[in-house]
Amino acid sequence: MGLAIDRESFDEGDQRRFAERLRDGLAALRALLARPGFGEGPATIGAEVELSLVGDDERPRPVNEAVIAASGDPRLAVEIDRFNLECNSRPVALAGRPFEALGAELADALGGIERAAARHAAHPVLVGILPTVRAADLGPQAMTDTARFRVLDAAIRRLRERDFRLCIVGEDRLDTLCEDTTAEGANTSLQLHLRVAPRAFAATHAAAQIATAPALAAAGNSPLFLGCRLWEETRIALFKQAVDERGELDESWRPAARVSFGHGWVREGAHELFAESVALHPPLLPVCGGEDALATVQAGGVPRLEELRLHHGTVWRWNRAIYDPADGGHLRIELRALPAGPTLADMLANAAFLLGLTLALRADAEWMLPAFPFEYAHRNFYRAAQQGLDATLLWPVREAPSPQPVRAGELIARLLPKAHAGLVAAGVEDAEAARWLAIVGARAASGRTGARWQRRALARLERGCSRDEALAALLARYRAEAARGRPVHEWPEPA
Repeated sequence: MGLAIDRESFDEGDQRRFAERLRDGLAALRALLARPGFGEGPATIGAEVELSLVGDDERPRPVNEAVIAASGDPRLAVEIDRFNLECNSRPVALAGRPFEALGAELADALGGIERAAARHAAHPVLVGILPTVRAADLGPQAMTDTARFRVLDAAIRRLRERDFRLCIVGEDRLDTLCEDTTAEGANTSLQLHLRVAPRAFAATHAAAQIATAPALAAAGNSPLFLGCRLWEETRIALFKQAVDERGELDESWRPAARVSFGHGWVREGAHELFAESVALHPPLLPVCGGEDALATVQAGGVPRLEELRLHHGTVWRWNRAIYDPADGGHLRIELRALPAGPTLADMLANAAFLLGLTLALRADAEWMLPAFPFEYAHRNFYRAAQQGLDATLLWPVREAPSPQPVRAGELIARLLPKAHAGLVAAGVEDAEAARWLAIVGARAASGRTGARWQRRALARLERGCSRDEALAALLARYRAEAARGRPVHEWPEPA
């Protein structure tokens, strides 16, 4: 996100200077993106994996800082709640066997977390939303003690001027109030980074927006929150509502949400998305660095764009543009919609499907976008989050009328060969692509995602005990199955 946060109070002068830096940053970014050769280079991918920590009772264990200290691993970072942390992989070349390479690094990091957590009576869990989290596990005492999280929370609450309402309707109905942003910390995700040349950014971003819905439908692993059975991917609704600074919305005027799928197709490039963040959202962290970004660009250098990156990092699109001054400066697309878990194999398979489909569809962007208005991609995203494999998705076709409705499970099967072709065309070894995509295919054919397994387990376990007891038993079984390493479609039905 750029600058470190070493202050917790700001005045009008800070806001004014920060706004000026944002304008300069946008101008510098535009000039940089027009520079011949900027951002070119081999495609790479990277991953961020968020996870939860639980105790022997399967309840959240708020020891993230202690676990990170015990591990000594620089790839780890804290998350907003004390029972969450994040593991960041190093980038790997897309060509060759990238998922095997990512898997080896993440397995090493997760093993270190397991050992460090054991020293603090905790266990790491890869799951979209921890089934056993309760309202008492959230709130001010749950927040990790860092200036960044405190300032973000205070700024969002100041804009909102009231408690956060969480209202999500699935098999059950959740309707509750939260006094701060810590409900967002119940979410854990797999976030992928794809390096993209500036000239290919617009088509690749559009392709990612289209590909996200079927990938999300195939990956569902977040059906439970605060004891309620909600969406297949409840994270999508929870994240948006848990940090929504807009307060009560007037139906005649709905300003843009900070968490969104976006507001339209990107037609030119990454600059549009950064400019949109600046235009639509007031700054939450008006911290200025010492760089003159325009002077740096004019001198032929690569600016850090610290203020622009910091502000853009507080606008959480599900597919987000990233500017990184490292390696001579480059662009990435951060694909943020996938859940954590259930296993490392499942996450690598999900990554292969989403990335492969994105790479394949960008070649079709020229005909797809006129045949697929943005509102349909937006609709697909939320239908996939709500209903998973059973969602009816709309898909663009070359012959009118476009798009056409198709059940998500059927669409995934149809798109797997396309995802395979996209990976191979990008230099991924054929066997590597086939290995991971086969897991997605088997999951879709069996109908057993992590979300489906959790729902069925809860239904069986709840026959003989309370819901809280059943949720704890569910998580214990989930952890035991995940420890065996088999992808979720191979897990046995809970007895």
